[in-house]
Amino acid sequence: MTNQTIFIINFNLLYEILEEIKETLSFNIIRSKTKEDLFKEDNINFKNCLIISQSNLGIISSKNLNEKNFLVLNDFPIPIIKLVELINIHLIKLRFNYQSKIIINDYDLNINSKFLSKNKVVLKLTEKEVEIILYLNKTKKKHGVLDLQKNIWGYSKDMETHTVETHIYRLRKKINNKFKDENFILSHQDGYFVCDN
Repeated sequence: MTNQTIFIINFNLLYEILEEIKETLSFNIIRSKTKEDLFKEDNINFKNCLIISQSNLGIISSKNLNEKNFLVLNDFPIPIIKLVELINIHLIKLRFNYQSKIIINDYDLNINSKFLSKNKVVLKLTEKEVEIILYLNKTKKKHGVLDLQKNIWGYSKDMETHTVETHIYRLRKKINNKFKDENFILSHQDGYFVCDN
């Protein structure tokens, strides 16, 4: 999973401290002067980011943010180890909540419990099946066997291409058997893709 992002708003001292030790951190750091600067960032999943400031900025209703996305730091001094631990705990909680429900077309995908559901019908998935669905859904393009081999299985020259095809065949069959949906994952001469309803 890619690193989560924290936005530090109008808190230069904290930004400078974390910037000094950024090689040891498991999250990305972005400095913003105002809360409005947050939304100038491209390719950020705001539901899975943490916003840190010294004062309560109020809940920002756009980008689906809520109080869980905010951490107000006004108790100083605080040891750096404690500070990083506090940030990491908040990020873990955000990641768990974010992963608990991803909507793909009319389906809910729960990454934590590995369930795909629709209209109270639930299908248990394997870790690899979840990875396949997430990868195919991530970009709205077709993914060939070699692409999937490299990005899902980590590509091995020893691996046979029918491994990918077999996994996708079984996943499509499971989804069709449970939901009577032959169009969730489609194949094309250019590769596989998640159908966009």
